[in-house]
Amino acid sequence: MPNGRSIEETVADLRAGDRATLARAITLIESRKPDHRRAAAALLQAILPYTGEAWRVGISGVPGVGKSTTIDQLGINLTEAGNKVAVLAVDPSSQRTGGSILGDKTRMARLAVDPNAFIRPSPSAGTLGGVAARTRETMLVCEAAGFDVVIVETVGTGQSETAVADMVDVFVVLALPGAGDELQGIKKGILEIADIIAVNKADGENADRARQAAASLRAALHILTPISPNWTPPVLAVSGLSNLGLDKLWVEIGAHRATMQASGEFDERRAVQRVKWMWGMLEERLLARLRADPDVSARLDALERDVREGRLAPTAAVEEVAPALGA
Repeated sequence: MPNGRSIEETVADLRAGDRATLARAITLIESRKPDHRRAAAALLQAILPYTGEAWRVGISGVPGVGKSTTIDQLGINLTEAGNKVAVLAVDPSSQRTGGSILGDKTRMARLAVDPNAFIRPSPSAGTLGGVAARTRETMLVCEAAGFDVVIVETVGTGQSETAVADMVDVFVVLALPGAGDELQGIKKGILEIADIIAVNKADGENADRARQAAASLRAALHILTPISPNWTPPVLAVSGLSNLGLDKLWVEIGAHRATMQASGEFDERRAVQRVKWMWGMLEERLLARLRADPDVSARLDALERDVREGRLAPTAAVEEVAPALGA
């Protein structure tokens, strides 16, 4: 356990809101060492009774849409209202560059120094699936430490939106006004998984364009099948910089939660997410085991080269490697 503490002592320290214990627990979770992985699993099992009550909110949007500014202001609003807010990040580029979306916490300058807030970038190594798994685990540790709102940020590219939507209760998409055709600026796939859409930077000269963009997005949503038969995604105009419309955004997040709880979809969504999490971690573990086998790893390099150069069909390559897993 972190700092040589027992599981019971670590849980008690987390429950007391000790920041050093929280940081060490997350570092333990992010470790790939087998003994750390076993310790992390034991810790997560021990804190399970103290998790699940937080509001889990996903926020996505293309780079430049103002996610950091919006989350910074929304987080401040929530802490001023008496909440404790944790901000986590899922970064699909971390595997390639070692960077993170949040990078320097000065991008959320006020929230970074708020005693009732906590900001944590995603791990800087591994696949998106691995990053998402660590983010889920970090979410549980933050909940056990008393954070009642957990905001998960994604950069808004690749598969990161789906990864975040699969770990939160409500998925908010930020859009830009006046960026050409708004419907081209947002992929159909992300509209299909959005629970709420907020057109950001809706202040000053952008106000009219934001309203027009919101109207276009509402029209687009009419031709899509909503995720839930009980909820139609609202489209709002907000400004993270000017703190406009963020109170309405939080009201809609609350309305979504109430609707999902009343229909039973809230509990079902979380149950499905837990099972997906289990299978995702199992697949990650099996792949790691496969790559750790020196004989298989050496053969994989040759197979990958043959597949890349068109000498071997992918199906044939899989048939050759699968027996190593007993498949």
